[in-house]
Amino acid sequence: MPSALDNLSGPGKPLRKEPPDAKEFAGLKRSGLARLKDASRSENSLESRFDLAYNSAHALCLAALRWHGYRAANRYIVFQVLPNTLELGPEIWRVLAKGHDIRNLGEYEGDLNVDDRLVADLIAACRAVAAKLEALPPPVTDAK
Repeated sequence: MPSALDNLSGPGKPLRKEPPDAKEFAGLKRSGLARLKDASRSENSLESRFDLAYNSAHALCLAALRWHGYRAANRYIVFQVLPNTLELGPEIWRVLAKGHDIRNLGEYEGDLNVDDRLVADLIAACRAVAAKLEALPPPVTDAK
């Protein structure tokens, strides 16, 4: 029986199968964790902290997807598949999806409306993702 990720994979669908790459996984994880650390620094502006937290979330969620052997066709899907990649529920992925929507308003319409609560929620969600990601064994990659 195909997995939920398999069902989302194929022509015209948001995922495509691609073997995991240990180096890519490690790089995404390292980048996500570094940004998460910087997002937590109160001396950074609120907008910078938001940007760092959002990009941390994306890198960590993409690392989880890549660990499973898939690549995303769009940024949003990495948050939606968290129940399948890291067994995280809507209390996490909905916060990250909201961050994505706010990020898009800022990037494409110049309307970056963030507050302390949103940034704190994003950071907490990122920490939950990071904890689950840390528990994964190294990805199984094909020998080259």
